[in-house]
Amino acid sequence: MTGRVQASAGDLLELVRSRRAVTRGALQQATGLSRATVGQRLDRLFRAGWLREGAGGPVDSPLGGRPSITLEFDDEHAVVLAADLDTRHARAAVLSLSGEILAEHSGTLIVEDGPDAVLGELGRWFAELLVKSGRGAEAVCGAGLAVPGPVDSETGRVVQPPIMPGWDGYDIRGRLARALTEHAGATGVPVLVDNDANLMAYGEQRAGHPDCSAFVLVKVSTGIGAGVVVDGSVFRGVDGGAGDIGHIRVPEGAEALCRCGSYGCLAAVASGGAVARRLAEAGVSAASGSDVRDLLAAGHPEAVGLAREAGRRVGEVLATVVTLLNPGVLMIAGDLAGTPFLTGVRELLYQRALPRSTARLDVVTARLGERAALVGAGAMVVEHLYAPERVEERLRALGV
Repeated sequence: MTGRVQASAGDLLELVRSRRAVTRGALQQATGLSRATVGQRLDRLFRAGWLREGAGGPVDSPLGGRPSITLEFDDEHAVVLAADLDTRHARAAVLSLSGEILAEHSGTLIVEDGPDAVLGELGRWFAELLVKSGRGAEAVCGAGLAVPGPVDSETGRVVQPPIMPGWDGYDIRGRLARALTEHAGATGVPVLVDNDANLMAYGEQRAGHPDCSAFVLVKVSTGIGAGVVVDGSVFRGVDGGAGDIGHIRVPEGAEALCRCGSYGCLAAVASGGAVARRLAEAGVSAASGSDVRDLLAAGHPEAVGLAREAGRRVGEVLATVVTLLNPGVLMIAGDLAGTPFLTGVRELLYQRALPRSTARLDVVTARLGERAALVGAGAMVVEHLYAPERVEERLRALGV
């Protein structure tokens, strides 16, 4: 940013948030702005409550003097609401701006009940969570929602979601905003929506692999989806369809009917739902990916065998994904993300992919677990609201 004499208050905030410049002097050097101009723009950020002074830093001058006062993003001035929808279960939380979970709730929420009912119930959950967190509705700066389907990032609407009947094209943003007003008293809250695998990947990459420039997360639960983070940003494709690997056709599934209406999709033969069906056919009580997860935790031999077989089928597809994207980290998440499934993935992946593609590849399981999408949704909202161009808009709206 050196030499950008028109650097805005939003640009200064970005430099402080990223820790690239945390003193007034460093901001002057990074932007080329005068001391007075830096002071004026920082004053706006202080009046908004977005910046605070930290401890004194080291003395820069060899002649000594007072230490420089460091600047910090004040992550306590607001909170973010985040929720992660699965087909039969949901998790919601209030998070600080730095991603700390302040209050959390999980429970049954059936996506097939439709968006109006589901989003209305989420509004009630958030109202209770705000009380639990000790923060008022006025502290909410935004909300993020992870959904198990492809999302058009421009509109926040899901596009032909195979496992979300009744949600196609629905105004999720508007309905959740109304629910927050009705149940929590939070008005005018901006709502962002993205695919769950995307947000899991974003949360996991930021939390555990920030230096990985090409990161892939594969979620295997009721369905199968992937999130791709390249150079710190989610890769969504032209209309949100990137990463939908569950609907790649595989030879072994020629007769397997997928919920999308096609035959032979990977999700029809290797998802948690597919494994549950095969267990049920064998007389084992299993109706969903979460049931399979419980059976795997108990060491059920047939579930273990089927999970490993599912891993091999997914691994065969991932050999192509790895060859195409050349990621540094391939993370397996979701209901089947355990040793049997991971073993199957590795068997086929390393067998089918070129050694060049896997030489520097780490194949790992999720670190944040069931909270990954919540963390990713919270980060998505913060990065959106505190982007330099949006900071200017929001400061003007606050009258500072």
